[in-house]
Amino acid sequence: MKKKMISMILVGGKGTRLGDITNETAKPAVSFGAKYRLIDFTLSNITNSEIDVCGIVTQYEPFDLMYYIGSGSSWDLDVLDGGIRFLTPYSRGDNILWQRGTAHAIKQYFNFIKGYQASYVLILSGDQVYKMDYQKMLKHHLKYNADITISATRVSDFDASRFGILEIDDNFTVISFEEKPDKPKTNLASMAIYIFSVEVLEELLNKADENDIDFGKNIIPKAIALNKKISLYEFEGYWKDVGTIESLYQSNMDMLDDPDFLGLNVSKSLPVYSKSLNLNPHVILSKGKAEKSVIADGCLINGYIKHSTIAYECIIEKNSQIIDSVLLPNITIGENVYLKKVIVNKGTSIPNNYRCIKDKVILVTNDNLFEVGELNE
Repeated sequence: MKKKMISMILVGGKGTRLGDITNETAKPAVSFGAKYRLIDFTLSNITNSEIDVCGIVTQYEPFDLMYYIGSGSSWDLDVLDGGIRFLTPYSRGDNILWQRGTAHAIKQYFNFIKGYQASYVLILSGDQVYKMDYQKMLKHHLKYNADITISATRVSDFDASRFGILEIDDNFTVISFEEKPDKPKTNLASMAIYIFSVEVLEELLNKADENDIDFGKNIIPKAIALNKKISLYEFEGYWKDVGTIESLYQSNMDMLDDPDFLGLNVSKSLPVYSKSLNLNPHVILSKGKAEKSVIADGCLINGYIKHSTIAYECIIEKNSQIIDSVLLPNITIGENVYLKKVIVNKGTSIPNNYRCIKDKVILVTNDNLFEVGELNE
């Protein structure tokens, strides 16, 4: 069946800047805000935008992510004529076709786009925290008769060099694009969210040489040089690219500091869906207390938690204090532990009397426990 617009999510990168957090899992499968995973936001945006075809382009450590998403039923994407499709590396002849970049990944699966006879393709990342109605972006694309539309947002001057930076004219036309420049000309940052008219995308990918592997570094600058009409769609809501330990920590703190953060506590206005793990509710025992925190199901709390997020199936023993911290799933905290301003990696066991207090956020793992903290007998 012919579709007007389909979506493709790129989830294959290693996410090395998140350190050990992504050693055994793809970045979009990382826990966020205690009860969510990063991929939840993109999948929820897709279903809220009434897009019913989603190709998920995987490569690095895909099992956890694929198992979590499953058929897509938690996001109402388990439809017969479309739905979720996992696009994994495959062999051709004697070669395995690994993805070398964002554009290279889309080129390898262009037959997926053709199969739905789509007029437009929406290309997304799976590791961002935000809410967006992509139909509004498509309306912008059509209004300005664009070949490509790039969603962008204003960032701080300090952060601008982390992103692709755009310059535009008075008609929202992109006139220059620099990927992670040392000296950014503006603070208008690409969100790596693109709508392409399919014929234009096919032309650009067919003209690309073997080194043109990324949209930001290669395809978009070449499209500008070819005088393709590239329009800016400026996004003004909350958006966080969770690519570093610091940004993962800060986005969790942003959620705790804003009672109305992305409307997560209401079921209307673009709700964010997540897969239920069917665990027992969390339990706070007689010596336990929590303030300004979010605690997921399956947790047993007998210590003090303040301004922290506690993911699924964590145990915190008596006389322990967790302050301004992020605990990922399946963590055991012993007695008399004090943690402040840390992210604790999933599966970590913290021994009794352990202390780790930092001015700058740090990742605590089973392997670095005594490099970043100490026992206080």
